[in-house]
Amino acid sequence: MLRQRRSIHTQIKTVLLILLAATAISFTIVARPLFHLMQTARSDSDERVPLPLKSIDDASHLNQTRMTVVKVSSNLSIAKIQLRETLQNAELHSKKVIPSGSRHTMGGHTIYRDGIALDMTQFNQMRLNPITEILTVQSGATWSTVIPYLHQHGFSVAVMQSNNDFSIGGTMSANAHGWQHDHPPFASTVESFQLMLADGRVVRCSRQENAELFSLVLGGYGLFGIVLEVNLRVVPDQLYTAQRTIVPSQAYIETYRSKVSEKTGMAYGRLSIAPENFLQEAILTVYDRVPSEQPLPLTASSDSQLARTIFRGSVGSDYGKSLRWQLEKLSGGEAGSEVSRNQILNRPSTLFENHKQAETEILHEYFIPPESLEPFLEKCRQIIPAHQADLLNVTIRNVHPDSDSFLRYADREMFGLVMLFHQARTPAEEAKMQALTQELIEAALAVGGRYYLPYRLHATPEQFDRAYPQGREFFQLKRKYDPNQLFQNQFYARYGLPQVPGLVHWKKEKRL
Repeated sequence: MLRQRRSIHTQIKTVLLILLAATAISFTIVARPLFHLMQTARSDSDERVPLPLKSIDDASHLNQTRMTVVKVSSNLSIAKIQLRETLQNAELHSKKVIPSGSRHTMGGHTIYRDGIALDMTQFNQMRLNPITEILTVQSGATWSTVIPYLHQHGFSVAVMQSNNDFSIGGTMSANAHGWQHDHPPFASTVESFQLMLADGRVVRCSRQENAELFSLVLGGYGLFGIVLEVNLRVVPDQLYTAQRTIVPSQAYIETYRSKVSEKTGMAYGRLSIAPENFLQEAILTVYDRVPSEQPLPLTASSDSQLARTIFRGSVGSDYGKSLRWQLEKLSGGEAGSEVSRNQILNRPSTLFENHKQAETEILHEYFIPPESLEPFLEKCRQIIPAHQADLLNVTIRNVHPDSDSFLRYADREMFGLVMLFHQARTPAEEAKMQALTQELIEAALAVGGRYYLPYRLHATPEQFDRAYPQGREFFQLKRKYDPNQLFQNQFYARYGLPQVPGLVHWKKEKRL
């Protein structure tokens, strides 16, 4: 009888242990993720405050600066008169001028203290020649207006960033690139453009006419003049189906080569930021063309509030980063579904952006030769944790050689690694980010790569010279075409003429 009771007690104990284990597993699988996401959503209020009057900033939220803003008319004839008067007044009163669109750069490329900011966003008219497949568009237009316009006519953008809230002029000035795997950067799609020089003259620039200026303005960060109308080569809109492959980072290039084919329209990779396989695993997404009899309608971005919550839940949380990676691997994204090229491109960057006033998120990009991708990632696995940096995202994009821009970043095939970091808006955090950036730049340079210029001005002048050996000549040519240096920004002040009195040096700016 006693033995029987002991057996019953043992069985009850076993059942209780199983129940406890099941509860723990259930909590791990369901309750903990749910609790984490609920906490994230609850704390995700928009705390941002408007800028003070007569101040502007860029996407870094670290460059708040006093400037006079001139809104440029959408009428080309009126705009030319307005711009000439502005340039004459600036010359007369020793003011500096810089054109700007969406201000998505992060290093003061559209900013100069007490200068004149040309707000080009209303300068946004466009027209399409469907026979020549050339879009003529004013430089202030954003891709969010260009894409729907092209979609109505069955066309799409040939090369652009992976989001639609950038201006055409800004895309030109940074010579951007995106998920278009088989293309050089944006410059390759520009046929010609009108440029207003510092003296008010308007010149046409193309590969045949004013060819030197053509190459300088593409990736020239607004330092050579004001881009007016641009003639862009566009492509037919197409229908794609997506395929996803989960792959170890060391096999990424080999897998990329095997998955990308002649029928591929776009492709990109995303690296894991989860601590258990940090930068060691990737998801490769390839969009292949499929036959289409009827175009799909263009809709607003399908990204949901849940997607934002999952992304924001990775800020400052190793658990959130692991959860997000597991969900991204399980969800499948657009895999298997049909989606138009325009739909893929018509996505804003705003859904996932930071809403905290005291914090910000900073982009880096490093262009790495294919054979050096894994050695560079190995260095990143050491450098980033050593600086205790909060890395939120890494995507990989293929870029073909650029033969058009002067200050080129892709003189051979490169893979661009776009990194997004979270930081507080404090001098201490900015100093930490600068140290991290300089070490990552050294790692990129050591393997034959370079860094992208539109972001924080953290590279030393010596690092800039090593990454862009043509930079000295670039700045000399800037002074050739703009001898009074009317067009100025913080990028030029940092690397172009840091020794000239009166130029704003980034270290002296206290706007955090």
